[in-house]
Order: sequence, then C-alpha cells, then structure tokens
Amino acid sequence: MISQQEFYEAKLAYEIDAADVAQALVEGGRSLLLIDTRSAEAFSHETIPGALSHPHRLMTMESTAGLPSDITLVAFCDGIGCNGSTKGALKLAKLGFKVKELQGGLDWWKRDGYATTRDAGCGKEVCDAC
Repeated sequence: MISQQEFYEAKLAYEIDAADVAQALVEGGRSLLLIDTRSAEAFSHETIPGALSHPHRLMTMESTAGLPSDITLVAFCDGIGCNGSTKGALKLAKLGFKVKELQGGLDWWKRDGYATTRDAGCGKEVCDAC
C-alpha cells in the first residue's frame, strides 16, 4: 500500500494544470508540446494557441512519427467528462512518448482566463494572430 504523499506525487507525475502550461509557454522553452486529442472538427472550432491536432482515434506509430520524442507532450480535450485526453495520453505513452494530461482540458484553460484560438478570431493550426 502506498502512502497518501506517494499517491499525490505519482498523480502529479502524469498531470499538469493550466497555470504550469501557461508558465512554460511564457518562458518560451520548447519543453512541451500541446496535443489536442479531440476531433479535427472540434480543433478547427477552438483550441489552445500553438496546439497540434491529433485525434486520439487516429494515433498510430506511423501517424505520430513526426512528433518530437525529446519533450513532454501535453494531451488535452474539452474538459471534465471528456476521456479523449486520457485515451490520447495512454496511446502516446504506449508509443514511447513522455506525456502529461492537462487537468480540466480546454474548459479549465478558458476558466482560468487563458486565450484560445477563438479569442483571436481564428481556428486553424497555424494562426498569425495567436
């Protein structure tokens, strides 16, 4: 049986919150890459600026070959009740990537006041305004 402290340390090894993601993005380091694991349609409607679209249902060894293996990939989906980020994180981990899951997904990202591509008037993977 593990202690409560060990449980929380293990949990934080695999999860990250919006504030920590935002701080990493502000610092400008390429220590993480956001992966939107929802459908391409949902991604085109709204996502986190700089995120890549990679629906969890389409993740394979071949489709993920271009993803960097030397940084942490942060999987996310809509938020509470959405299992897309968990499914994506699991697939990426099985494929050998270092992965974390964004707690609360896009919902908590917006709740905490961080911008989305919708705020900038765009919904594309590459957006000059983002």
